[in-house]
Amino acid sequence: MAWLYLIAAGIMEIVGVIGIKKTAEKNNFLNNAILIAGFLISFSLLMQAIQTIPLSTAYAVWTGVGTVGAAVVGMLFFKESKSLLRIICIFGVIACVIALKLAE
Repeated sequence: MAWLYLIAAGIMEIVGVIGIKKTAEKNNFLNNAILIAGFLISFSLLMQAIQTIPLSTAYAVWTGVGTVGAAVVGMLFFKESKSLLRIICIFGVIACVIALKLAE
């Protein structure tokens, strides 16, 4: 169950980052609510996950999911660069998170 909490925390971090972008574009109640709720839920789920999963692994997975997710969302929805180097780096983040888990 802790791993489900951790993955959900990473997904909610992506929601929080989307809220940051939307708030930067238009500062209104809905965009601020998305930002705040995304991060509050994310931190809450992360706290649940680290009760079972080692902190270093949980934090690396959480930030990895958030980093990769934010980069992909940026490319798909916010017209950010889709360069080959950027995509290679995304796969590098994924590989490093997996390697850290395997080295646990």
